[in-house]
Amino acid sequence: MGALKIICTVLYILICVAIVVIVLMQDSKSEGLSAAITGGAASNSYWSKNKGRSKEGMMAKATLVLAALFIVLSIVLNLSAMQ
Repeated sequence: MGALKIICTVLYILICVAIVVIVLMQDSKSEGLSAAITGGAASNSYWSKNKGRSKEGMMAKATLVLAALFIVLSIVLNLSAMQ
């Protein structure tokens, strides 16, 4: 069980670093609260329809996947520490 815990811990640290790097690489959403108040919505352009295939879309998906792995590994490491 010791080797599995070490592997999970190393993977956990790598995921933490990857999340920080990906979040820092993402562009900020400059619309913010003013867009919500004024009703500014994304237009139906080619860019808005295909945002999932762009660099920003891929980084957003990678952030979600890494966050899910982070949560799962957090639970696994916590349960292994209890035993």
